[in-house]
Amino acid sequence: MKKYINALMVAIGLVFVSCDSWLDVTPSDQYSAETFWKTKEHAKAGMMGCYNALMPWRWLHTIEFDMLTANSMPYNEANGTQAIGKGEHLSTNALVASLWKNCYTGIGRANTFINNVERVEMGEAEKAQMVGEAKFLRAFFYLNLVDKFGGVPLITEIPDAEKHKGLPRNSKEEVVSQIIEDLDESIAVLPKTYGSSDLGRATQGAALALKARTLLYNSRWSEAAEAAKQLMDEGTYGLFNDYRHFFSEPNKHNCEVIFNVETKSPEYTTGYDQQIWRLNRPAPLKELVDVYLCVDGESPLYDPAHPYENRDPRLLKSIVCIGYPYLGKTITKDDVATTGFGVKKYTSYEDDVAIPLVERSAFNFILIRYAEVLLTYAEARNEAFGPDKSVYDAINQLRKRPDIDMPEVEKGLTKEQMREVIRRERRVELTFEGLYYSDILRWRTAEKENNGMMHNSEGVEVVKRAFNPKRDYLWPVPYNQIVLNPSLQQNPNWD
Repeated sequence: MKKYINALMVAIGLVFVSCDSWLDVTPSDQYSAETFWKTKEHAKAGMMGCYNALMPWRWLHTIEFDMLTANSMPYNEANGTQAIGKGEHLSTNALVASLWKNCYTGIGRANTFINNVERVEMGEAEKAQMVGEAKFLRAFFYLNLVDKFGGVPLITEIPDAEKHKGLPRNSKEEVVSQIIEDLDESIAVLPKTYGSSDLGRATQGAALALKARTLLYNSRWSEAAEAAKQLMDEGTYGLFNDYRHFFSEPNKHNCEVIFNVETKSPEYTTGYDQQIWRLNRPAPLKELVDVYLCVDGESPLYDPAHPYENRDPRLLKSIVCIGYPYLGKTITKDDVATTGFGVKKYTSYEDDVAIPLVERSAFNFILIRYAEVLLTYAEARNEAFGPDKSVYDAINQLRKRPDIDMPEVEKGLTKEQMREVIRRERRVELTFEGLYYSDILRWRTAEKENNGMMHNSEGVEVVKRAFNPKRDYLWPVPYNQIVLNPSLQQNPNWD
């Protein structure tokens, strides 16, 4: 992908323009639907337009979602995030509206590509692979929609405002069926790996992992476990044995990364260092920090006077705590003023090195990684068949990484006990990766976890979470969409 990330940005939006001037009947610097879709370069440009639709998932629809939960909070009301966490959001909420819009932007681009690429003169195998990539992306965007809204209009054609403006919502089951169909077709044609110049493009493993996630989110336990196990058995991916530096620019294509959003310096960079550290957004909450076990797996080593000592190493590899080194100094309350905690994941800084604050970096946001596949397998297998040896093995792989070295899971657990182990492990391992909000929705635990006061490092109340179980397990269909299309039925109790 990197080899043409610059040259073909002209067509990145798949927006075709016409020229009204009679002096310029066929302008050489613009495309129309009639002059595009001719060459292999056009196909590559169209494909890049599809991938470019992932840009909001570098932050807005990932890290921002952790701030809806008891994991963290924002320092201000930007994006409408705080309102959702407080249960005060309306159908006009900015984050709600942007997710709907951004997903359908991606779906529209994928549909445009799939329905036009047959006209391009290029090798059939490469063409089929690109269609597989577009279907993978379409599945990704549709999963994001059904996860938050339930059933939505299912469109697989080229966008047509007149034709599609009055479409009703399809059922969630119909959309999920299309997602699985798209992913199965992608798995059949996508390669397992790419050369260095095409890193970032969807692979067979990415499609398998997304299929496993889709099945897990829809409680299709045995199928989810089977899809995850297929990927585990292939051996293409593995755990990267440096949890702190897994999330760094130098290691952005390490063995654990299955699918990410590509960046390129200096043209297409991210501001994680500035946003996360300088602005303290997100600001972790004590409710998350308290979830991390002690290094013995139990509690005897816990010392209230030194609460961050002898804890799961992932705590201090993910979260900045007062009294501990970061950026070559000992952190004080002034450094992490919002809650007394800061996020260390996604930053370029080291504990013992003082460097100037970084404005921009080229870190790739990881959307799917191998640790999630292991957790998907463990959860799905446990729900389908109980905690057999393979469930223990999957969780223990995460715990026994050399730089983590946590004790293995206690033997002899019931399904219910193992369920709690797995849920804790997902929260700790994948924290700030944008998945926990989806987890508490599908587990139906949001009404408990997202109700009540949340606390800072000193145990002082800093924000109230509220969740209405009769309404909030689904987001409202955005108000502007219902105005534009009265056939869209609003979700229950949002009228």
